[in-house]
Amino acid sequence: MFTLNCSGRMLVVDKPVVMGILNVTPDSFFGGSRVTADTVTEQAGRMLEQGAGILDIGGQSTRPGSERVSASEETDRVASAIENIMKAYPDAVISIDTYHASVAAAAVRAGACIVNDISSGDMDADMLATVGRLHVPYIAMHMQGTPDTMQQHPVYEDVTRTVLDYFIQKMETCRLAGINDVILDPGIGFGKTAAHNFELIRNLKVFAALGKPLLLGVSRKGFIYRGLGITAEEALNGTTVMNTIGLMNGAMILRVHDVKEAIETVKLFEACYPLRSGQ
Repeated sequence: MFTLNCSGRMLVVDKPVVMGILNVTPDSFFGGSRVTADTVTEQAGRMLEQGAGILDIGGQSTRPGSERVSASEETDRVASAIENIMKAYPDAVISIDTYHASVAAAAVRAGACIVNDISSGDMDADMLATVGRLHVPYIAMHMQGTPDTMQQHPVYEDVTRTVLDYFIQKMETCRLAGINDVILDPGIGFGKTAAHNFELIRNLKVFAALGKPLLLGVSRKGFIYRGLGITAEEALNGTTVMNTIGLMNGAMILRVHDVKEAIETVKLFEACYPLRSGQ
């Protein structure tokens, strides 16, 4: 069981949690995740009704080859969306998906209470100190390179060992920055080949041994749909399979586009492995 101090509110992670993806962007790789200022509250409500424990709001696509936008533009996209969701659903737990410290701070002021950073502070030197001052949980993800370069021939001598060593170092850096609650994300699809992704999912228990909640984000990603010879729009079944394997190997947070199906996956997992749920 894990407890996360979300701006003074305790989030107890004693069973797998589903995190719903809301992208206030025009260019995220899966069109079904895109929302606008006019539709974000409705979609957030739908995800909460379906059972999402966390809503992950992003204002910038980080798919390979995506266009970078400024921190100010990103803030404009996410701050009002978060405010509107919190007005309608004041008990919602919102994470902000950003690698900009200033966006993270603005989002927390608007009502977010978790920071989800694909770069673990490596793309903004102010990020870790900012999160430490904000006193919110921090999702630290491993990524080789940047969103612009990460899929250009990623190479590892041992991908599991590399990610493990990175997490050990990053956990200490977070501690020194005053971050008390750290969630680890192996960064599936971020600077990894399909083979790397499958190896990391098989070896999630290695990272679980670090004693931090593990987040798994595989939803409709390229290693699934390309491997099956289909499109992202057709990759829900493959996503469910990989989420199931992830749960069996220690994942505690599933970051997904399809909340209803992920909730069903968690329910069946808990029914089949009642002693594993909550460990």
